Amino acid sequence: MDEALDGKRATVHDVARKAGVSLATVDRVLKGRPGVRPETAEKVESAIRALDFRRDLSASLLARARDLRVTFLIPDGSNVFMGSLAAAVARRARATRNERLTLTVAPYHALDASALIARLDGLSGRDTDCAVVVATDEPAVVKAVDAAARRGVAVITLVSDLPGSSRRQFIGIDNQAAGRTAASLLGRFCPGGKVGIIAGSLSLRDHRERFEGFAGVLGREFAKLEIVGPLEGFDDDAATEAAALNLIDAHPDLSGIYNLGAGNAGLVAALGRTHRAGLIRVVAHELSDTTRDALRAGTLDVVLDQNPDGEIRAAIAAARQVALSPAAEVHSEPIEIGIFLRDNLR
Repeated sequence: MDEALDGKRATVHDVARKAGVSLATVDRVLKGRPGVRPETAEKVESAIRALDFRRDLSASLLARARDLRVTFLIPDGSNVFMGSLAAAVARRARATRNERLTLTVAPYHALDASALIARLDGLSGRDTDCAVVVATDEPAVVKAVDAAARRGVAVITLVSDLPGSSRRQFIGIDNQAAGRTAASLLGRFCPGGKVGIIAGSLSLRDHRERFEGFAGVLGREFAKLEIVGPLEGFDDDAATEAAALNLIDAHPDLSGIYNLGAGNAGLVAALGRTHRAGLIRVVAHELSDTTRDALRAGTLDVVLDQNPDGEIRAAIAAARQVALSPAAEVHSEPIEIGIFLRDNLR
């Protein structure tokens, strides 16, 4: 407890003063809303811990006489962004260990619907209050989500949505807007020719929505450009490299590439092998060591990012709402899309 409070209960004003931020920023962090830089959010969380600030939601959880138990179902494998989500859960678990909140990551094999269904089928309302799920959009997965809900497990979708299911809320960016943004950028960058599309998998709703948004804007506003693809890279570096090489070899007039999934290390490798780095304009997703280096080198032109720490904070806030008000509507805002060039990298 901060001695300056002289035994009084800490308020949001005390948290804001200690963290050196505005009340609005404290409110955003407490409610898991987007628009707060990770380092700023950590300052607020540190102030909360130092002051022993008790949020209203935490007090309500204490009244339940047990922890709120949240399980994150996140694909494993080489997808760097999914690894970032899992790491963000681990950081939040350490930061919230005194808040009657238990966070667990249950990995499953990427793009394997049967593996995801097995994870969902293994959840029970006796040991899990809420499951936060990165899901493929397949009928069998929707049925598994519905069955989990009937067993008392509230389901929140993360990154990619299942709107036809019993999920309570979706946490993620507006993926159609991300695709439209990529098209607006490449339409201005590319004087003509073809733009190749690489998707992770079209079984993922977020990838389909990005492609739909991209194709709509390019078709309406940049008729000089022809779309080729999408080819699937399965969010894997080697498969994405093969897809990029296919596009480059088959289309000498390729002027742009939009990689709307993962596997960016493979894309960068393909551009290097063909000596087309810096000659083909490229938009990709998610900031990582690979994409940062590629932006600095001029191999990638723009990276669209969805802030894994912000997504996990928002998912936890939604899980609290679901646990404390099971019948109420869940409120959350879409995660803001970060647009990064080499000029504004931190």
